[in-house]
Amino acid sequence: MTPTSGRRAFLGGTLGALLCTHARAAVPAPPDVTTHPPRQWDNHAPTGYLPDPDVIALDPSFKNLLFSGASLERVLTGGGWLEGPTWLSEARLLLLSDTIHSEQYRFIPPERMGEEGSLSLYRAESYHSNGNTLDTQDRIITCEHDMRRVIRWEHDGSCHVVADAFEGKPLNSPNDVIVHPQDGSIWFTDPAYGDTLIEGHPDAPGGRANRDGKLRWQIGSELPVQFAGHTRQDDHVFRVDGDSGKIEAVLTQDQVLSPNGLCFSPDLKTFYVISTMPDPGQTGTKGSPMIHAFDMVDGRPRNGRIFTDMKFENHQMMPDGMRADVFGNLWCGASGPFGLAGVFCFNPAGELIGHIRLPYGCSNLTFGGVKRNELYMCCGHELYRLLLETQGAGLS
Repeated sequence: MTPTSGRRAFLGGTLGALLCTHARAAVPAPPDVTTHPPRQWDNHAPTGYLPDPDVIALDPSFKNLLFSGASLERVLTGGGWLEGPTWLSEARLLLLSDTIHSEQYRFIPPERMGEEGSLSLYRAESYHSNGNTLDTQDRIITCEHDMRRVIRWEHDGSCHVVADAFEGKPLNSPNDVIVHPQDGSIWFTDPAYGDTLIEGHPDAPGGRANRDGKLRWQIGSELPVQFAGHTRQDDHVFRVDGDSGKIEAVLTQDQVLSPNGLCFSPDLKTFYVISTMPDPGQTGTKGSPMIHAFDMVDGRPRNGRIFTDMKFENHQMMPDGMRADVFGNLWCGASGPFGLAGVFCFNPAGELIGHIRLPYGCSNLTFGGVKRNELYMCCGHELYRLLLETQGAGLS
């Protein structure tokens, strides 16, 4: 169930096999997420092994992106469902959404391995926020599941609604969001994963996410009932113009089923969108877990194709969020069987070159740190970090 490259690779030939067997007998294999009991992550864990056994190079090129002196760290635990990690460079902190607890956190990472970071509350009520990003003026943009909208926080502390409807119909539950660094346009996906009791609120009776009306959708916060959308529409990928604020559907549900994570290539010539599992109330063709790639032609996505089908070791992985590095590699968080779930790194040609095994599926990730070479990975209620020899390519 593990890749054939890395520390468990068999040496070629009979002599190599004998040497390998002798070495394993003499030196205990380092712990990893697939051992029983699993690898320890708390402060009482034994000294880590280097190179880290859970950071696996499936192609020699992946090693160029790694710092051999670093191992995976668990830097935060105790959240509900962590999402939307965004690095705020001036403040040197990580902004996180907790979609289940409906809060946002500011996390100051530890400066040294083995130390604990500092966590504090940023927004006590985030309306089940999910994706976050920064615009070209370093203003925070957030997707709110419960209010079914995308907002922007101005420098004076006021809140501006970027989008809450399309063609007279309310949005579903904006999920992930990015900003085009040249024209300032805001791009976001709008599946209906937040049209649920856990991450937002269901539709009103008769809506797609509450067809029989049995779910008591009005229980909870009073504001979504009064001001948020109560029914859903088809899924889209939207673009909001940076100057006029006009909202435009650039991809339909027929083009990308259940759109989720999204990002641009460093040269802005390619647009990537993740398709995941079917979302509540979806009609017609259901979700398909894979990553799509589009050419950017006159500022819009064209010529769609499958970048990767996210199949690994005969298992269908479930991609979620992703980021590109400065070399054009895609780092994608995914869920799947224990020992396979984690982060997958693809080169610009769509070839899988690296795999980071984590104890839980990774919902989203970002590059942070002073040099933007620290990979932060959200895994359910925990946050992990890995120092790299590459940097994030986006604004956040």
